Amino acid sequence: MAGLQQTNSEMILLSWVRQSTRSYPQVNVTNFTTSWSDGLAFNALLHSHRPDLFDWNAVASQQSPVQRLDHAFTIARQHLGIEKLLDPEDVATAYPDKKSILMYVTSLFQALPQQVTMEAIREVEMLPRHTRITREEHVEVHEQHFSQEVSFTFLLSSCCSKVVVSLPT
Repeated sequence: MAGLQQTNSEMILLSWVRQSTRSYPQVNVTNFTTSWSDGLAFNALLHSHRPDLFDWNAVASQQSPVQRLDHAFTIARQHLGIEKLLDPEDVATAYPDKKSILMYVTSLFQALPQQVTMEAIREVEMLPRHTRITREEHVEVHEQHFSQEVSFTFLLSSCCSKVVVSLPT
């Protein structure tokens, strides 16, 4: 079912996130829903590019998911100029809204360094299919999915002209 496959834009975005958060053992982003609900992925993504902004260990070990999410959204607003597009309570659920997560991560992608290696892209391609697709995605109506894909692809294409893909030498 082609409508359920990730778009190339999503794959690049997921590759960038995984590459950026690789050194954080508590973080394993495999999708744009459940991987974000505990707040660690957003904070790791910010910390990987701007470690000067906060103490990772304090955020990772001492806060609840809602507190971690609020922390990440506040840091992104204060230091990167990214508005709080998400409410922490809406993300700290079993199945956060994929479209909302994609929109916010795309905003981070536009504000932070964007280098993506081919190795990171290959890694995402090798993820087991069931980790990249959630239960909610299986029941999406094809028309709704197409509309979301077109909107996201347009949004991501407007920022991806600056993406640098590192090729092995």
